[in-house]
Amino acid sequence: MKHKHPNYFLSMLTMKCPRCRKGDMYRDKNPFHWRFSRIFNMHEKCPVCDQKFELETGFWFGTGYVSYALSVALSVFNLVWYWLFFGISWRDNSVFIWLAVNCAILIIFQPWLMRFSRTLYLYFFVYYDEDTANLPADKASQHEH
Repeated sequence: MKHKHPNYFLSMLTMKCPRCRKGDMYRDKNPFHWRFSRIFNMHEKCPVCDQKFELETGFWFGTGYVSYALSVALSVFNLVWYWLFFGISWRDNSVFIWLAVNCAILIIFQPWLMRFSRTLYLYFFVYYDEDTANLPADKASQHEH
């Protein structure tokens, strides 16, 4: 019997383990905490398949490039929708209003962007493994004790 693969993009957006696409990468699913130190509160290993998340010392330094690319993409998206709905001109200083709106959006979404950049970066290096994906879902509770 052929098993259905978990959706790649949905697993990435929900920040699941890239190897089994079942286990959560982060201890707390909410990236928007008042305490900045809780944003990267990750499991060391996947609670379902034991995939190590930090592959080597300094592994997460590469996420700065991913986060930068995501921020630029979000800024371009913000420019397009703002231009379509409100228009942008140097004569009426609307470009500065767009800059302020864009900065506000980037600041609001920064915790999520930082987490997602880690997830996306890990997905570059760790591939889906059908054998580990077929592990029972209750294995996560065994690892936490």
